[in-house]
Amino acid sequence: MSRVAILNDTHAGIRNSSEIFMDYQEKFYRDVFFPYLEEQGIKKILHLGDYYENRTSINFKALNHNRRIFLDVLRDRGIHMDIIPGNHDVYYKNTNKLNSLKELLGHYMNEVRIIEKPEVVDYDGMPIALIPWINPENEEKTRFFLNTCKADVVGAHLELSGFEMQKGIPCSDGMSADAFRRFDMVLSGHFHTKSSQNNIHYLGSQMEFFWSDANDRKYFHVLDTETRELTPVENPITLFEKILYDDTKQQQALRNVSNLDEKFVKVIVINKTKPQEFEKFIDRINMRKIHGLQIAENFQDFAGKQVDDDKINIDSTDDLLYTYVDAVDTDLDKERIKSQVRELMIEAQSMEIA
Repeated sequence: MSRVAILNDTHAGIRNSSEIFMDYQEKFYRDVFFPYLEEQGIKKILHLGDYYENRTSINFKALNHNRRIFLDVLRDRGIHMDIIPGNHDVYYKNTNKLNSLKELLGHYMNEVRIIEKPEVVDYDGMPIALIPWINPENEEKTRFFLNTCKADVVGAHLELSGFEMQKGIPCSDGMSADAFRRFDMVLSGHFHTKSSQNNIHYLGSQMEFFWSDANDRKYFHVLDTETRELTPVENPITLFEKILYDDTKQQQALRNVSNLDEKFVKVIVINKTKPQEFEKFIDRINMRKIHGLQIAENFQDFAGKQVDDDKINIDSTDDLLYTYVDAVDTDLDKERIKSQVRELMIEAQSMEIA
């Protein structure tokens, strides 16, 4: 039996190279990913892009940290990784020629092979067509490759219309999935929530990076090159915890807050009829070793006359913005507005210090 471990969207240096997120990534590799590979005897990794977070620069602290917790482990354990550039790995938006992988992984060429152009790679008799991030410069050649390559399986970093960018939020732009209809299985990074439609499988990120990842289970995957079976392996380590507070109901889960250590916590208030009890509950949370606490009240007066209040969802900031757009009475393209809002939110989140 020959198996390949698949990673994608690992985003080294994410959230302004926050030590909280670096420690979280280290726990995943140290306690979950590499122990599994050792136990199963897996020596091959395929990374489907967005290895690094920042397109234009890299923090030296994050670079050193990633080498220590990941690249040096590959070398020490004799593990080899193939990797394609994702959109976060390339400096320019219209070409892949300048990318962080080529510039920063040069000391690990025996352990890492960077695949910058579409290529069919043989994995123990199983050919996989690998597709780096598609941009205006390479789109025509990539489409020709897709129509002519001799492979039934694709590994890529794709932005396809109709697939969820985040849980419950579909992509309205992007490439049509029709270009991949001839393949038996398409495995892609890019979108951070796991989803499947027909032969196309978005694998989702392996770790939580934003509030939109909360309660969205994360996996890395293992591909059996003989049977073509794709096995998800869950990452049990979470970083974001949402709590629904409703003191009109008996909530046993609110009695124990020890599971909140080393997490970002958001308390979403549904009903608060006993203010003193609520304050005691918040005090108990603050006494834990948490990374941060947010409290979301039910803003009934948020919407104006032209908005349907019943459609507003305050589960998270992104949900609030998206559902507000849905509720506004306008003839503008709401999906396009939400796409632009999402891009601004991701840019803002990547700049803030956790």
